[in-house]
Amino acid sequence: MGAPDKRGPVYFEFTAVGSSVRVAAIDSATGIEVSVIGPVRASRADLQDLALRKLKTRLAKNPSQP
Repeated sequence: MGAPDKRGPVYFEFTAVGSSVRVAAIDSATGIEVSVIGPVRASRADLQDLALRKLKTRLAKNPSQP
């Protein structure tokens, strides 16, 4: 589970892919998911923040469309 928002919690999934990490951020209210990929040496907090910012941008553009 992740950072709570006015909409509800955001869930994060971290998946190692070789020397990279894929981070998915999922909005619990809409089910909308975005992902980012970063280096495995990047901090977990930085990658999570990046994914959250991308999700918020996506929700601001089309808040009801998955």
